[in-house]
Amino acid sequence: MWSGPPQPDQGLPPPLAAVPVPWKSTDPCQGHRESPGALVETSAGEEAQGQEGPAAAQLDVLRLRSSSMEIREKGSEFLKEELHRAQKELKLKDEECERLSKVREQLEQELEELTASLFEEAHKMVREANMKQAASEKQLKEARGKVDTILFAEFQAWRESPTLDKTCPFLERVYREDVGPCLDFTMQELSVLVRAAVEDNTLTIEPVASQTLPTVKVAEVDCSSTNTCALSGLTRTCRHRIRLGDSKSHYYISPSSRARITAVCNFFTYIRYIQQGLVRQDAEPMFWEIMRLRKEMSLAKLGFFPQEA
Repeated sequence: MWSGPPQPDQGLPPPLAAVPVPWKSTDPCQGHRESPGALVETSAGEEAQGQEGPAAAQLDVLRLRSSSMEIREKGSEFLKEELHRAQKELKLKDEECERLSKVREQLEQELEELTASLFEEAHKMVREANMKQAASEKQLKEARGKVDTILFAEFQAWRESPTLDKTCPFLERVYREDVGPCLDFTMQELSVLVRAAVEDNTLTIEPVASQTLPTVKVAEVDCSSTNTCALSGLTRTCRHRIRLGDSKSHYYISPSSRARITAVCNFFTYIRYIQQGLVRQDAEPMFWEIMRLRKEMSLAKLGFFPQEA
């Protein structure tokens, strides 16, 4: 009966295994089988070459890894140095910003203190100026009050018995302070004649004719627009001329000279009206009108006069 697969013979050597033998063709038309020695050498070379390939590859990998690590280390050191340098620069900038901030705060504080000081000083100056102005106005008001009181007293004394005598206190003051300086021209000789004519009310002022009159010389006509003022001696446009009393002589005068003469004539005209009883007013309005006329004389002698003069 069957008892399983056949068992190998015990005590016998194992059977030989079939070893494949490679064939190598050196000629397309001829082929031969290599010898067993050649086969052994070829197998050993291939085995050695197969062992050398992985080793070389592994060596290259190690070299690449080493180079990569070296590059990383150098790059890391470079980045650390750059970071350290940037941190150092940033620290310096922070310190500079802090210093500038302190300087700005100090300047702002000094500016604020200076502004407050100037503001306080300005207020102090304004306060002192106001106090001085108030004191000056008070003194001026008191002085005017005293002067006005004296002048008004002199005017009232003159008004009780009006006269053109310039020796009375009222007219003596007006002559000294207003009439005399207003009629004091450069040409003294003619100034005396003009003053006497004004006091006597014999002075005539007339505009210069724009056309040539038959009795006037050509030279005089040429002087009607541009001529030397007979009173000041200055070359001015003379649109008026004066005649003293019944004299037929004429003297060309400038607008400034005419304004001064006119201001004095207005004053004398008003006091003559008072003397003749033609002014029907109380003493105080008369007094202030005289003060206004004196003001006109003062302005005229300083050179202030209407342009139409």
